[in-house]
Amino acid sequence: MDSSNQSSCAPVVHDARLRVRYAETDQMKVVYHSNYIVWMEVGRVELLRSLGYSYEDMEKDGYGLPVVEVHCRYRQPALYDDVVLIRTSIAQLRSKLIRFSYQILRESSGELLAEGESTHMVKGPDGKVTALPDKYMEPLRKAKGC
Repeated sequence: MDSSNQSSCAPVVHDARLRVRYAETDQMKVVYHSNYIVWMEVGRVELLRSLGYSYEDMEKDGYGLPVVEVHCRYRQPALYDDVVLIRTSIAQLRSKLIRFSYQILRESSGELLAEGESTHMVKGPDGKVTALPDKYMEPLRKAKGC
């Protein structure tokens, strides 16, 4: 997995790689549609990890990022044994809301298989919507770019 950031102002785009498992496909060896949403989570978790913290770190501090909306547009099917890239970036960032953007590509050809977004509210230790602390927001701000 690699992360690129050419300058302090450039947005971070993180690529996570995975190989399509047989269990993720139907009888025609085509990936079942709901797996793309799971792959978006993989991309999101790995993007945060590349910024220096994990979901688990946030949860230990009492914060969570529940999904409040998700969209996925399917372009081409991923197939059993394909290696796919989940390209993840931050599309929108506010203190109480984060929207991630995803492109899922076939690594061998660069072909766009699916694209989507997920929107997350910040949940605090009391279970209510709250602002994310600076220790998490600052790396996200840098990753969002100018």
